[in-house]
Amino acid sequence: MPINRREFVLSSAAAALAAANSQTAFGQAPTMMTPRSVKPVVISSSNGNRYKNGGTLTCVEKAFDLVTKGSDVLEALIEGVNIVELDPLDTSVGYGGLPNADGIVQLDSSVMHGPKKRAGAVASLEGVRTPSKVAWLVAEQTDHHLLVGKGAQDFARNMGFTIEDDLNTETSRARWLEWKRRTDPEHYLDPKKRDARGRQVMLEMVREGLLDENHLYGTINCDGVSPKGEICGVTTTSGLAWKIPGRVGDSPILGAGLYVDGAVGAAGSTGRGEANLFNLCSFLIVEEMRRGASPKDAGMTALKRIAAHTVEKRLLNARGRPNFGINFYVLNARGEHAGVSMYDATYASCDENGAQIVKTEALFEGKPGE
Repeated sequence: MPINRREFVLSSAAAALAAANSQTAFGQAPTMMTPRSVKPVVISSSNGNRYKNGGTLTCVEKAFDLVTKGSDVLEALIEGVNIVELDPLDTSVGYGGLPNADGIVQLDSSVMHGPKKRAGAVASLEGVRTPSKVAWLVAEQTDHHLLVGKGAQDFARNMGFTIEDDLNTETSRARWLEWKRRTDPEHYLDPKKRDARGRQVMLEMVREGLLDENHLYGTINCDGVSPKGEICGVTTTSGLAWKIPGRVGDSPILGAGLYVDGAVGAAGSTGRGEANLFNLCSFLIVEEMRRGASPKDAGMTALKRIAAHTVEKRLLNARGRPNFGINFYVLNARGEHAGVSMYDATYASCDENGAQIVKTEALFEGKPGE
C-alpha cells in the first residue's frame, strides 16, 4: 500500500533512531569530540629547580611563568634552560660545563616543537654558552635538523652569536686539571687499563666531593605543556666529563635525548647517553604513551629494555645490574608526568602550586655501584 510523504519522513526518522540505539548497544556509537582537560606544567631534571644564575627564578619557574602568560612553549623552555646554561655553578651544562679530555668544553643540544612539527640540534659546538638557542635557530632558519662541530659554530656566528675562545670557568678547569694529574696520561697505559683508571678516578673524585655524581654525564632536559595542550621540549648538555674529543651522546639526537609528538607527549633523558642511544628510548617512551601507557609505565618500559640490553661485564655491577644511572622525564598531552630512573633519583616540576623536587620511580633501589 503506498505511503504519503508525512508517513515516509516519520518512518525514516524512527529507523535512524533505532539504528543509533542499536549502535550504542553494541558500543559503536558515533565518535563525539570532547575538549581535552590539560593541566599546564613544566618538568625537568633536578638541576632545573636548583640554579638561578644570580636571579630569582629557577629554570622550571621561569618557563612555567612564561607558558602560563601565553609565550610560545618552546621559547619559554629555552629561556628556562638558559638560566642553567649560563650559571657557572652548574658544571654539567653550558658555560663552565666539564670539558673533554683535552680540556675543551664541547656542547650539545636539541629542541622539538610539537605544534609546529619542527626540530633542531647542534653537537660538539664550541664557544657558545647557550647551545639551546642555536639548536632552535637550526629548526627555524634551516632545512636541517642537526649541525655539528665547526659547521655548527660557523652557523652560530652567522646568526649573530659571539664565539668565545674558552667556556671553562675556574672550577671546570680545576676539575679537569685534577683529573689529568690523577690519570697521568703521559705513561701511555694499556687502553683497557687506562679506561678503567679514568673511571676509577672520576668515582674517587665523586667520593671526595670534588664532583657531583649527577654531573659525570651532566645535562638538563626540560619539557612543558601549555593550557592549550601545546607540547615542546629541549635538552642541553656539556656531555660526559672528560669525554674523547668529538664524542656525541644522546642529547642532540632526536628520539634519544629528546622526542616530542604534539598529539601524545614528550620524553627526555639525562645519564649514560650511550645506553639511551642504543635503545632510542625517548622515541620508545612516546610510542608507548601513544598506545595508552601512562608516563610512568612508558618510562619503565625503556628502563627495562636498557637493563636487558646491558650485557658487557664492564657495564655491570656486582649484582649483574647496570653500573650507571639514567633518568627519563615523561609528560603526556594531558599534563600528567613522571620521572623514572635506573636507581634512586629526583626530578623537578612546576605547576600552579609552584616548583618542587620529586622522587623518581626507580627500577632498582640504591646506587649504581652497589
